[in-house]
Amino acid sequence: MTEILHLAEALLPEGFARNVKLTVAEGVITAVETDTAPGAGRSFKGLALPGMPNLHSHAFQRGMAGLSEGRGAPEDSFWTWREVMYRFLDRLDPEDVQAIAAQAFVEMLEGGFTALAEFHYLHHDKDGRAYANIARMAEAIAAAAEEAGLGLTLLPVLYRFGNFGQAPSVHGQRRFVNDRDAYLRLLEGSAAAIRSLPDARLGVAPHSLRAVALDDLGWVASLRPDDPVHIHVAEQVPEVEASLKITGKRPVELLMDTIPLDRRWCLIHATHLSDAERDGIARSGAVAGLCPITESSLGDGIFDGVRFHAAGGALGVGSDSNIQIDAGAELRQLEYSQRLRDRRRALFAEEKASTGLALWQAACAGGAQACGRAIGRIAPGCRADFITLETEHPAIVGKSGAEALDSAIFAANALPLRDVVVGGRRVVAEGRHVARDSVRARFAGVMRRLLAAA
Repeated sequence: MTEILHLAEALLPEGFARNVKLTVAEGVITAVETDTAPGAGRSFKGLALPGMPNLHSHAFQRGMAGLSEGRGAPEDSFWTWREVMYRFLDRLDPEDVQAIAAQAFVEMLEGGFTALAEFHYLHHDKDGRAYANIARMAEAIAAAAEEAGLGLTLLPVLYRFGNFGQAPSVHGQRRFVNDRDAYLRLLEGSAAAIRSLPDARLGVAPHSLRAVALDDLGWVASLRPDDPVHIHVAEQVPEVEASLKITGKRPVELLMDTIPLDRRWCLIHATHLSDAERDGIARSGAVAGLCPITESSLGDGIFDGVRFHAAGGALGVGSDSNIQIDAGAELRQLEYSQRLRDRRRALFAEEKASTGLALWQAACAGGAQACGRAIGRIAPGCRADFITLETEHPAIVGKSGAEALDSAIFAANALPLRDVVVGGRRVVAEGRHVARDSVRARFAGVMRRLLAAA
């Protein structure tokens, strides 16, 4: 099926253009024309932007958002937050995960994300035994993505050990752990789970250098040699210290010495890097997967985005723990963190250029690469994924182009969304997801039950 879409103003690879005509066939843009009068087909008002790929999420964590804000140990950190997470996931069954994921995915779409790389490590039943179908939880994620209409790259996670040195896993990790044989079955089942989704992609994800053996890295990457590979790395200082103690090398140094990085790889967080590690990632073509809101929430630290970007490094953003889901807010937090550290402004922009435009384009390109899909651009050959901004919103009224995008990111409480289109299908209209009410009602019922049982 072929249809025509008209955009009042749009960000194309070559810049902003008005009166843009898209020809879309089977969800893919086949032609783009500018300065065309609206005619037959659907018309979209406002400023159209390529939909933002979300390159890192743990969907089930949307259900625990806000539950870890009471101070625990005197030295509250990621490691104490992790204990809260373990206690929360102890309660979840696949139906709960599907309801929570659907709510998260609806919020992603309402927040400007049109595609997701889901770092999926919650696999087993509450006692740690595999379900009869080991990919039962993956099926829940796929069903939620289908219901919400969100583009999906599913990343089943290999998790074998509890810490560096192949330490045994702990009780809270029992729902994550697989050996290699089980992981092969998980991959097979996950492929089946996403088979009916439009343009879905399957990748692989060794959880972290803490959770796999070094020889697992090449093995996992070889299982799907043309697909994305994601890994958590160098998120916290204690992780760096443990790596040095056990292996004599920093995490990213160890990773680069163990396996050749390339454009398939996405290094999630990569917060604590030496100059050599930072520049090595940039040279490799791998994506730095940044989650600025979560990294701020957990007190992880600040990624050196300015120098990485200047070195030609590819980067994108993800919502990770899903405590706040808004593409503009992730970009704003990324830029503001650099400003606070360096005590200067507009750090991602070239001289006399737009900060918002630089951030949006960089994160779209890096996110698309990390998802392994033809997305992130309004261009022939790409999925017809785009959002439109409400140009009558107080933050951007009277503005257009880069000025409007800057204001949407840095002057609005949240992205002032009008419409969201994924694969040519409008899933958000006038700022509301088409299934918002039913998804929210099911999520509310699940959360009331889970919290009452806590």
